[in-house]
Amino acid sequence: MSIRLGILMDPITAIRPHKDSSFAMLLAAQARGWQLFYMEQKDLYLRNERAFASMRQLRVDDRDSDWFEWSEAEDLPLSGLDILLMRKDPPMNMEYLYTTFILERAELEGLLVLNRSASLRDSNEKLYTAWFPQCCAASLVSRDATRLRAFLDEHHDIILKPLDAMGGTSIFRVRETDPNISVILETLTEFGQRTAMAQQFIPEITHGDKRILMIDGKPVPYALARIPARGETRGNLAAGGRGEGVELSDRDHWICAQVGPELRKRGLVFVGLDVIGDYLTEINVTSPTCIRELDKLYGLDIAGQFMDCIEARLQSAH
Repeated sequence: MSIRLGILMDPITAIRPHKDSSFAMLLAAQARGWQLFYMEQKDLYLRNERAFASMRQLRVDDRDSDWFEWSEAEDLPLSGLDILLMRKDPPMNMEYLYTTFILERAELEGLLVLNRSASLRDSNEKLYTAWFPQCCAASLVSRDATRLRAFLDEHHDIILKPLDAMGGTSIFRVRETDPNISVILETLTEFGQRTAMAQQFIPEITHGDKRILMIDGKPVPYALARIPARGETRGNLAAGGRGEGVELSDRDHWICAQVGPELRKRGLVFVGLDVIGDYLTEINVTSPTCIRELDKLYGLDIAGQFMDCIEARLQSAH
């Protein structure tokens, strides 16, 4: 019997297929003969205690135009699927949290959701690094401008960023002499109403912000080092960085060994670690990318490895 795989993602109509990791997952599942079902956040609902979605059967083609076909939408219980991939991009706002609660109800009905709904809520992509202090540079999480200024005075050169964004959005590099310190702190913390993270600046960013993909707690042996554009601090591809493939270093493998078992325990099966120099900076659990770039560079089949992992989990569950 064919596996019924659902995916919850941002609109498939707006993706760039040659770069999209969720699309790579759909291609890999379809190649195995699995049935694909597509939905967006707005399609989910609870009726009493049961989780449903208005979902469409989907077919995908690996090309840059007309890359999908779908059926008319049909209201179906989520428990009728075998697996649901939660691939909605941040921000992790209240609507995102409500979505995880609906998906958790479906999990109670027997649906395998990856990554696990409760763990998506519990593992903020910036804050979760604090569970692995041995892997990280100095950091501070606060909404108090005085504390954040004191951290800057201590480290002289820092990164400031929000806790709920992605793609390099609203990330600032700040030095002691920066005349805009006050307005940056006011903007980022919304005058003390919003918590932010400060991290010691890591000069090795010039060699790239490495994205390491983890499947069931084990690393893909190559990473995509995202090199900042000229005049930029951020390596994010969405912020103009360029990607270069690199083999994992001994330190990278050590970081993965520190983090991997806990990811597996939490049901965080597909995760992207961000590493700059010797330091872990983020643990991306929502919708990590870079599958297609690494596949192209090294002849890998990362999404296929992920499908193998899913199939093994489904078999063990039965």
